[in-house]
Amino acid sequence: MFSVVERFVSINGESVRAGELAAFIRFKGCNLSCSYCDTKWANSATVPFEYYTTDQLVSWVTDKRVRNVTLTGGEPLLQDGIDELIDRLVSQGNRVEIETNGSIPIDSYARMKRRPILTMDYKLPSSGMESAMRTDNFRLLDSQDAVKFVAGSTDDLNRVREILGRYLLTERCHVYLSPVFGKIEPADMVEYMTEHEMNDVRLQLQLHKFIWSPSKRGV
Repeated sequence: MFSVVERFVSINGESVRAGELAAFIRFKGCNLSCSYCDTKWANSATVPFEYYTTDQLVSWVTDKRVRNVTLTGGEPLLQDGIDELIDRLVSQGNRVEIETNGSIPIDSYARMKRRPILTMDYKLPSSGMESAMRTDNFRLLDSQDAVKFVAGSTDDLNRVREILGRYLLTERCHVYLSPVFGKIEPADMVEYMTEHEMNDVRLQLQLHKFIWSPSKRGV
C-alpha cells in the first residue's frame, strides 16, 4: 500500500517534459528537510493521506488517458513496492518520471528492464542538505535523465560549476538550473551563466508557479 497525499493531472512544471500534461502522484514523507522546500506539508507526520494499491494507482492513471506520469513527493523512492508500480506503469506504455531528492541510491531503478526517467536533485549549500547527497548516483544517469540544481545564492551557483566540472554531467544527462522562488533573480542567474560560459545547462523556471499561485496545490 502506498501513502498518497494527492493525485492530479496538470502540466509538468519543470525538467525534461516541462509544459507537457502529466498525471501526478505525490507520496507522503521525505528523509530531508530543505530550507526552501515548497512541499513541506506533504512531509508532515500529520498530513492527511490515503492508502492506494498498485492496481488502484495504475487504474487511475489509465482512466486519465495521460501518457506522462510523474511520481513525486516527498520522496517517492521511500515507498515500499515503488519498483512494482514503476514497472506496471511503464509496461502499459506510460513515460514514468521519478522526482528524487538525490539522497537515495538509484541503482535498482536505473537498471530496471522497464526503466523510468530519473530526475535527481542535487541539494546546494543553501538547502542545508548537501551532506546527504549521493554523488555515486551520477554514474547511473543517461541521456533521458536529468539533474536539477535549485540555487538561492551566488555561492550556490559557484557550487554548481564545481559539481559540473568534477562529474561532467552535461556530457551524461540533462542539467537544469532553477532559482529558489523569491530568493534570487532569474536575470542574475542568466548573467552568471553567461559570464561563466555554462554551455549545455538550461535555466528553468517552475511554470506552475507563474500560471497559478506559488502556494496552490494540485497543479
